[in-house]
Amino acid sequence: MLRSCAGVQTAGGRVQVRWESESAATPMGQLAYFVEFLTLTGLWSRWQEGCPLASTSPNAPSKADVLGTWMLSALSGHRRYAHVTAIRCDGVNPGLLGMNKVISEDALRRALTAIPEAEGVSGLDGPLNESVAPLLDAPWILDIDTTVKPLYGKQEGAMVSYNPKKPGRPSHSYHTNLMAGLRLVVGAEVKAGNEHTGSHSLPGLLKILDDLPTNRKPKIVRGDCGFGSDPIMGALDTRQQPYLFKLKLSKNVKRHIERLFWAAGWTDAGQGWEGKDGRLQLTGWKASRRVVVLRRPLQGEVLIAQEDNGQQLLGFIEANRKTGKRITG
Repeated sequence: MLRSCAGVQTAGGRVQVRWESESAATPMGQLAYFVEFLTLTGLWSRWQEGCPLASTSPNAPSKADVLGTWMLSALSGHRRYAHVTAIRCDGVNPGLLGMNKVISEDALRRALTAIPEAEGVSGLDGPLNESVAPLLDAPWILDIDTTVKPLYGKQEGAMVSYNPKKPGRPSHSYHTNLMAGLRLVVGAEVKAGNEHTGSHSLPGLLKILDDLPTNRKPKIVRGDCGFGSDPIMGALDTRQQPYLFKLKLSKNVKRHIERLFWAAGWTDAGQGWEGKDGRLQLTGWKASRRVVVLRRPLQGEVLIAQEDNGQQLLGFIEANRKTGKRITG
């Protein structure tokens, strides 16, 4: 019946973990091993030491109780303070973290509200930077992205703005900076729903780049067409930071693609793509920039609709599957 039994060092002392092969699995069954990792690496103790939470009341919960309740709730997949009630009956996992108890949702909310914003952000950025700092010596790419999160209920910063999935629903905007490939978060900011454009991501992005030493800066900053604006690219040009952004298919961009399409000198870009670069200065740009255009043979059939003096004309274009590159119409 007993598959294995192992000793685990936790913040609450050494405990024995025993697995039963025929018992029902619990969602937090492997938490003891994660707590051992936090304990042996010192992450749990350093997080408590760096937390700027200060209480004068003798009845106030300890830092371990506040941070432990917060972390256990997040690991359980909770999204609201009210969900904390679901783990208050847990009599095993809080002891692994050296907690006295799981505090209530109101106590957790009051404790986090009492933390000054500037000190609280600094206390979270420190452990976050430590988790990715050893990996920055190798060449890496910084991905920037914005996610719109619909909100239900009354929350600070809930604004009705751009929301592709639920139009008219208040939302928050998550501005995230990720290490490409590993998908590790280098920095993240939560802003109001109407602050979803790339210009609102720029201050957090520049702070990350300015804080990093020269030998640890990303080789490329990468983003979609929402970040291909002159203020963002100009700020990166000033810092001599290479970047790669998509461009919206405006009229001038389409004309530039058309000019390059019929020119010679296309280079094989791999995976069936060909590439060619050129210089382009769009309206609102203070300087011309290098633009790379990629193309590949059509796959299957394409229908093109045109109008001639009010009469609709249809034309079919079919890719020649034998040659792979020629296009027949």
